Amino acid sequence: MITPNFNIDELKFDEKGLIPAIVVDAVSREVLTLAYMSRESLEISLEKELTCFFSRSRGKLWLKGETSGNFQHIVSITADCDKDALTVVVEPDGPACHLGTKSCFTAALGESEERHDFTLDSLMTLIAGRKTEEKEGSYTTYLFKKGLDKILKKVGEECTEVIIAAKANDRAETIYEISDLVYHLMVLMIEQDISLADIHRELASRHVIDHKVKQEKMTGQ
Repeated sequence: MITPNFNIDELKFDEKGLIPAIVVDAVSREVLTLAYMSRESLEISLEKELTCFFSRSRGKLWLKGETSGNFQHIVSITADCDKDALTVVVEPDGPACHLGTKSCFTAALGESEERHDFTLDSLMTLIAGRKTEEKEGSYTTYLFKKGLDKILKKVGEECTEVIIAAKANDRAETIYEISDLVYHLMVLMIEQDISLADIHRELASRHVIDHKVKQEKMTGQ
């Protein structure tokens, strides 16, 4: 159960008793959907640590995943400055959209020619695609064709390059080499069937352990 940090009575529900909830993926930080919560559905969400919404079209409560199995496990719920909207960070079991897509937001209206949307999640998808659908002339496809030993060799080389750049206190070069290392690590992850979510969960578990250790030290345990 999630204990709220403030009284729910402080939230500003609209005239229909609803408050908008923006659902965000905990790993990719991608917006998954926009739904609405009533006080009751919010209380259920806090109790079960699963998103529960109020369906405006059906006029009833809706526990996400109850029929599809695509539950959304709540990491955190945050209210905005006016306390009339919520952001719900989740770890989803499957697609958020009833159409089967990860996010409900898929109909792009336009994109800047100068600024480009980029996420590690999208890069992982691109890298995975170079393995399943080989592309002539692709360096990524080349690495997958050469196999694990070649990938590991490149990871080792990039680690060394990062050390050299950092030792020289060359910030720009260090950023460049770290980027190379991250890319090759992602190729290794795809080769070993490791996802960003796997890494996220591992790091999150260490954060919990570290937090508990700090708490124990503070209480003298």
